Amino acid sequence: MSEIIPPEFWQGIELFNTGEFYACHDTLEALWMESTEPDKSFYQGILQISVALYHLGNGNLKGAIILLGEGSNRLASYPSIYSQIDVDELLEQSIALLKVLQQKQLEQIDSSSIEQDTLSLPRFVFVVDS
Repeated sequence: MSEIIPPEFWQGIELFNTGEFYACHDTLEALWMESTEPDKSFYQGILQISVALYHLGNGNLKGAIILLGEGSNRLASYPSIYSQIDVDELLEQSIALLKVLQQKQLEQIDSSSIEQDTLSLPRFVFVVDS
């Protein structure tokens, strides 16, 4: 990522960490559309995970599973720390949630019965250079 991290990025991350996934998407989408690689795919991976969690909150289990997988796959090619974000931790949390959701889908539980409050949702962990 460029040396200067746009303030919109931090706003989007804060929205994500407070569970405002749709607002996170809106905030980061403009940044994603204007960016170039490698930042563009990084933003897209975050957007996909955010929209997955939005879908989960609305009972769309299939959409949540698809986008969690796509976002995780996209972020997997990034270093452990990127743009002061612990990518490995985000991936670990996202993949753990994905496995739980896939298991629930295999058990054919109605997606409306998924208690989002009982699931461990991914959160961003910041890494600050010392």
